[in-house]
Amino acid sequence: MKMQLITLTCLVLCAVTPIYAQKTDARWFPDIPGYKTLAGDFHMHTVFSDGHVWPTLRVQEAARDGLDVIAITEHTDYEGYADDIERNRERGYEIALEEAEKRGILLIKGVEISPRVAPYHNNVLFATDLDAFPYGYMKDSQGTFIMKDNIKESELLAPFEAAEKQGAFVLYNHPSYGWWVPSDDRELFTDIHQNLLERGLLGGVEVVNGGRYNVIAHRMAMKYDLTMFGNSDAHWGLPENSRPITIVLAKDKTQEGVREAIFNRRTAVYSNNMLIGRTPHVDALFKASLDITTKKIDAKNRPQLEISIYNKSDMDFDVNFKTDFILDVLPLGKTILKSKETTTLILDAVWEYPETTTLKVEVQNIVVSPEEHLKTELIVPVR
Repeated sequence: MKMQLITLTCLVLCAVTPIYAQKTDARWFPDIPGYKTLAGDFHMHTVFSDGHVWPTLRVQEAARDGLDVIAITEHTDYEGYADDIERNRERGYEIALEEAEKRGILLIKGVEISPRVAPYHNNVLFATDLDAFPYGYMKDSQGTFIMKDNIKESELLAPFEAAEKQGAFVLYNHPSYGWWVPSDDRELFTDIHQNLLERGLLGGVEVVNGGRYNVIAHRMAMKYDLTMFGNSDAHWGLPENSRPITIVLAKDKTQEGVREAIFNRRTAVYSNNMLIGRTPHVDALFKASLDITTKKIDAKNRPQLEISIYNKSDMDFDVNFKTDFILDVLPLGKTILKSKETTTLILDAVWEYPETTTLKVEVQNIVVSPEEHLKTELIVPVR
């Protein structure tokens, strides 16, 4: 049976590899001053827990989608194919690592702790020993998921303490999923989460899981100063460019560079043409995405200023512009700065050309809090 599964997996990989080799140049967002902008996905599964693909496929998908860094986070407490694959928590990582090194992708060693009671599901990143995570709260984890009837809090805390010993980073996965939400707990940040936070064992939260934006998780990130993540939680194969992306603002493309950025909350989330993050980070990403040039025009003795804005990111920006001059053609200053295209603004009746002009911008699809989008200014030299 084990050989049949391995043979079938190899056939599937051979069939899909040509598709996943097509796209290699996606960059998502340009670098910002002082940091490299890395695209990542830190929550995925394979046949080594409850996923349905081989680890190399996860790496091939990441290369296809232009990712820089990924983590495959198998459930430490569940074996989906216990009769077919020998239990070896390190084996999936080892298989993926060989493929990742060939493709220039950073592979972070991780695992998912996943009881159905508080503190619910959490990912561990930058683990060093995947065999060191206990799951004493489980009664049966082989092909089924049955927890003990009476679970001690010490059993629930034990895997987090293992993460602490390894100097790892813990993030709270997809809060508020309906299959575990107690009717009397709307915030879902329980006493045990508060305990983990105060002990320095909890540092992040998934604001987007799959394609789903989670307003409760976003509010947690803001309230408790948590690093924001957008992850696929992939179990099956991923269609091209269908996943959310965690944008990591790292000093360099290394394990330590990514680690330092995540521990210091320098991330943003891209999903469904929406960018989510703290104002300094998303403002820098927005401005770095734009190349702006100006041209003076004499239109029938009425001087104008032509502003050309090229968007070099992979995101369309839904914007409203305001200026001290007459902004021609655009009702309410509303337009879309389309990816890899140039948008032209005409400022009318510019009787005296200034050295610079200011464009006030509201970016409707950049979210800086659950209630607010990005408001910023572009200082444009006039030449």
